[in-house]
Amino acid sequence: MARKPKKGKYKLKTHKATSKRFRVTGSGKLVRTKGGKSHLRRRKSKRTKAEFTRMQPVESKKLAQRVRRLAPYLSKYKANPNARTGQTNK
Repeated sequence: MARKPKKGKYKLKTHKATSKRFRVTGSGKLVRTKGGKSHLRRRKSKRTKAEFTRMQPVESKKLAQRVRRLAPYLSKYKANPNARTGQTNK
């Protein structure tokens, strides 16, 4: 039995490194984490280390455009993150 041809557009592949580095907030803003927080932190000040925990908003419009192109489904599942994997919070 032959398969029916699919209607509509093709599925796009997500760039996995981009999806791990960026998040979308509830209001739709694109935020990122800062680099350089994994090692060599003994010589950094407490204030600098505290800044590493905060998410920084992406200010550049071109960078945000590139991120949304690389991860097209980044904002689709922000309301219900377990919907795409079928997991439950038990």
